[in-house]
Amino acid sequence: QVHLVESGGGLVQAGASLRLSCTASASLQTFKNYNMAWFRQAPGKEREFVATISGLGLNTQYSDSAEGRFTVSRDNAKNTVYLQMSSLKPEDTAIYYCARTTYSTGRYYDSENLYNLWGQGTQVTVSS
Repeated sequence: QVHLVESGGGLVQAGASLRLSCTASASLQTFKNYNMAWFRQAPGKEREFVATISGLGLNTQYSDSAEGRFTVSRDNAKNTVYLQMSSLKPEDTAIYYCARTTYSTGRYYDSENLYNLWGQGTQVTVSS
């Protein structure tokens, strides 16, 4: 059974930084073969795409709100993907989820329907 476990969330003030981590269970032997992504869901809103990274970490894509403030990276030796968030704003408050896709997403990298393994989420709260 493969699991994704997020960590690193918390309560911070506006302007602060946080680094989220998402670790795949040891049974995921081919972690490097899969694109990974971060999504988030704010209270009362639909889940939205934040960032994605290719299997070897060579390609990344960001939402407009994340571009320039967030950085997605991965360490395949540790089966872990990261989301470094800086200059956080109250509107970044959400539950952040990592997800894995076994598909070649192409230009649809931001479609949550293509991601077939999800973590339980970690809460990020940014106070003003």
